[in-house]
Amino acid sequence: MEAGPRDTERERRDAAAGTSGLTPDGPDEQDVLADEVEVEVELRPQRRLRFWQLAPIVGLAALGSLMFAFPLAFGTGDGGAVVAMLGLLISCCAAGWGVMAARRVGHTWPGLPQRGSGERPDWRVIALYVGAGALLVALAVWRVARLR
Repeated sequence: MEAGPRDTERERRDAAAGTSGLTPDGPDEQDVLADEVEVEVELRPQRRLRFWQLAPIVGLAALGSLMFAFPLAFGTGDGGAVVAMLGLLISCCAAGWGVMAARRVGHTWPGLPQRGSGERPDWRVIALYVGAGALLVALAVWRVARLR
């Protein structure tokens, strides 16, 4: 493939006038107000979780929650506790998978700083997350233990 001819006349005019053919990123000088408004332009598109990333996570979470809920709700036989604990395990795996996928895209937990920002997380927010997780696990184990 051949390159096209250059616009040498335009280059000569720009060189004689002392201007370059490039324009700055942002508004023209005539458009800038007297108070010097800063314009930030995001060049990269926003990273989002795609459907193919979300579908298996949502599917596993739904399957696990149903496996956990039905033996607890209807109390079916001796194998109910085993099926409920397996459902709880699948739900927790789906939740962990979702958290890791969201982290890879750049999302953070509410109250925690962005990844790579250099800020330290607040210990109270971390304690709240750990306490809520421990409470949910304790309630789930207690409910499954009551099946027997």
